[in-house]
Amino acid sequence: MQATPRPNVLFIISDDLTATALSCYENKACQTPNIDRLAAQGTRYTRTFCQFPVCGPSRASFMSGYYPHATGSLGYNSGRQNIGDRATWSQHFINNGYHAARVSKIYHMGVPGDIVKGSNGTDDEASWVERFNSQGPEVMAPGDGERLEGNPDGTRGYGKGNHLEYVKAEGGDEVHSDGKTAKKACELLREYKGIGKPFFLAVGFVRPHVPFVSPRAYYEPYDWDNIVLPEKVAGDWDDIPKAGINYRTSKGMQLTTEKEKKAIAAYYASVAFMDAQVGKVLDTLREEGLEENTIVIFTSDHGFHLCEHDFWMKVGLMDESSRVPLIIKVPGKKPAVCNSFTELLDLYPTVSELCGLEVPSRLQGKSLVQTLDDPSISVRDAAFCVNKNSYLLRTDEWAYIQHGKNGELGLQLFDMKKDPKQYTNLAENPEYASVVARFKKQLGTKLKELSSNDLADVRAAKAAAKKDKQKKKRQIGTVK
Repeated sequence: MQATPRPNVLFIISDDLTATALSCYENKACQTPNIDRLAAQGTRYTRTFCQFPVCGPSRASFMSGYYPHATGSLGYNSGRQNIGDRATWSQHFINNGYHAARVSKIYHMGVPGDIVKGSNGTDDEASWVERFNSQGPEVMAPGDGERLEGNPDGTRGYGKGNHLEYVKAEGGDEVHSDGKTAKKACELLREYKGIGKPFFLAVGFVRPHVPFVSPRAYYEPYDWDNIVLPEKVAGDWDDIPKAGINYRTSKGMQLTTEKEKKAIAAYYASVAFMDAQVGKVLDTLREEGLEENTIVIFTSDHGFHLCEHDFWMKVGLMDESSRVPLIIKVPGKKPAVCNSFTELLDLYPTVSELCGLEVPSRLQGKSLVQTLDDPSISVRDAAFCVNKNSYLLRTDEWAYIQHGKNGELGLQLFDMKKDPKQYTNLAENPEYASVVARFKKQLGTKLKELSSNDLADVRAAKAAAKKDKQKKKRQIGTVK
């Protein structure tokens, strides 16, 4: 009797995509029919959180299987230097007979810099058998554009940087990076159909990451004048510690109400453009008869603030920045919605188990396989996310944010039942002192847990190398 072939894996990731921008989640202003279609066929997870709301460390975390603070991978790198020869997620599949390839951004790539150059960014070469980059013009694309931040009088033109700006670009989808990524992914699906082994294809779209560059047609449904801004509450920042004020704000970027609306409209256009590219890949998967034996995952590396609290972009630990969409479609499994807390770190063990691979015991994530049969199962009672010296514990009832290892930079506590938009910080209210104390203790336990791992040999080797380097510097100084 012939063994059932192992399933293929199609991993699709968007960049800087908040769950609040998808119509299959809670946003009805931005239409994402292709991602919605996938959500209707798979399991949609409503409470998935990234482990670090910045591109580089988030991607290094879920690809390696470790929390960022466990490895020390807190910057724009692949994390390879901190895990030694341990197999990353896709590398684990290569070691078990899979053909693993990536198209565009999976590990960190600078946007727009690495996209304009068509470079590998800080990719981990050992994670792939094949890898392909998708060069694009970004803000140098012909079209009508505008720099929104730091431009109150409109005299500054849009440029080449990582800014809040947009371009209504001339030409079609394949002029741009994401259009090229979709085209290449479709080509590879057709090629891999007859490859003779299962494949792990990772497809990374860079939109809606700033700058917001999309073909003009995607802007047409989103007239900025019709955009409804999030509620603005007087004195909103009064109870937020300085460390909790996001690095990008309407005030800091000198955004008028008109520019705020234009930014959201441009973000929605970028999301719509990305969604169309996802649709092309999903269509090809179906047309090539690969749907019945391919696991499809769709997610983002972190969320994105769209003027909530007058905050923009990522980095912060409030829900809009730390929460991400997650959809997993497994052949033979019924569509469902799962409200369990989940983390991007759970992808590595989940997909390994689904494909019949051994799940390495060192992984710090949890398998979600049971939720695919019974979405009422709770895998976690809390989600954990960090930003260097700030930490989030998010439960059903509370969002607890601690700034500084001991809270010396401030605390935030939100009642997520009564205050889901996180406007009232209760951390300094004496009535909630016991809740704060409980979370401080819980966070301390969590930090001890994640530091207990198998990376001692890597840490020792790095410490020895550092010591040797310092010794050589002293010797050179003595000779001089």
